[in-house]
Amino acid sequence: MVVARKWIQTKAFEGAVSLDNFQLVEEELPALKAGEILIEALYLTVDPYMRVFPKQVDKSPIGQQIAKVVDSKNDKFPIGKIVLAMVGWRDKTVLDPDQDNPYYVTRFTPKKTLVEIPNVGDVPYSLYLGILGMPGLTAYFGFLEKCRPKPGDVVLVSAAAGAVGSVVGQIAKIKGCTVIGSAGNKEKIDWLKSIGFDYVFNYKETAVEDAIKTFAPNGIDCYFDNVGGEYALKVLDALSPYGRMCCCGQISRYNTTEAGPEKDVIHTIMINELSVSGIMVYSYTHAFPNALAEIAQWIKEGKLKPKETVFDGFTKLPDAFLEIFKGTASGKLVVKA
Repeated sequence: MVVARKWIQTKAFEGAVSLDNFQLVEEELPALKAGEILIEALYLTVDPYMRVFPKQVDKSPIGQQIAKVVDSKNDKFPIGKIVLAMVGWRDKTVLDPDQDNPYYVTRFTPKKTLVEIPNVGDVPYSLYLGILGMPGLTAYFGFLEKCRPKPGDVVLVSAAAGAVGSVVGQIAKIKGCTVIGSAGNKEKIDWLKSIGFDYVFNYKETAVEDAIKTFAPNGIDCYFDNVGGEYALKVLDALSPYGRMCCCGQISRYNTTEAGPEKDVIHTIMINELSVSGIMVYSYTHAFPNALAEIAQWIKEGKLKPKETVFDGFTKLPDAFLEIFKGTASGKLVVKA
C-alpha cells in the first residue's frame, strides 16, 4: 500500500492568503494498472497565478512538480525517469502518462498532465520550474513577442526581482535595451544591479512616476507589467508614442477584495498609439523547443543568471506560497520535497 500526502484548500481565498487556508491530508493510492506509473515529487513550484486560478482537483491547488518515476507499468516511463507533471500539491501520484490535464484551461495550462523534461544540457532539475519552465517562457514570449524590443529602447519592469521580471530584464539587456526595474527592498535592488539592470528603485520609497522622470525623462518604450493596479496606470501615462505594454500579472490586486482604480485609459492608448497586450504562455507551446534552447544557451554563456529561493520539505508548500505575497524573496520560489 502506498500512502500519498497532499495539501488541500479548506476554504476560499478572501483577502490575504493565510496558513489557515490549507490542510495536509493523506490518501491511499490505487495499485498500478497497465500503462500507469507512480511518481514521487522532487521539486514543486509555487506561483502567483495559483491565487486566482479558477479550478481545483479534489480541493488540491494547481501546481507543477519535477518528479521521479518510482514504479511503472509503462515501458516508455521506466523507474528512475524524471518528468514534469501538473498534479497539484501532492508528494506521490498514480497516473497514465497520456491522460489529459485535469487542471486544463485553454491557453492557461498544458493540455496533458505529464511532460517529458526537455534535453537542454546538464542543468539542475529545479530550473524546469523556473527559468526553463513556465516563468522563463512567459518572460521570453511576453517580452520578445508582445513588447517587440529594439536596441536602445527604454524598458521598465515591475516586480523585477521575481521569477518572470528578473528574466525579462536580463533578456532586455541581451537585446540592447536600457532597463529600469522596481523592487521592494535593498537586497533585491542590489541583486538586480548585479545582473545588469541599469537603474533600480524601491517602489515603497519612490513613486513610479518620479522614478520615470529621473531615469527615463523621454519616456518608456516598453513596459512589462507584473503588478497591475495604480502603478500600471501611472506607467501607461509615461509610455512614449508607439510604446508597448505587456500585461503579465496583477499581484498588487490578488490579495484584495477592494475595487481597482478607475480611469479612462482608452484615450491615453488612442492618442499615443500604444500597443497593450496580454500574455498566456501556453499559446506558444509550438515554439517552446526553440525558446528553451535559446534560454539554455544564454545561461551557458552567462548572459542569463537564474536565482532560486528554495524551501526545504513538502510540508513547507503553504509557507512558500505565502512568501510570494510578502514580497521578501528574490527569483523563483521552489519547494524541495
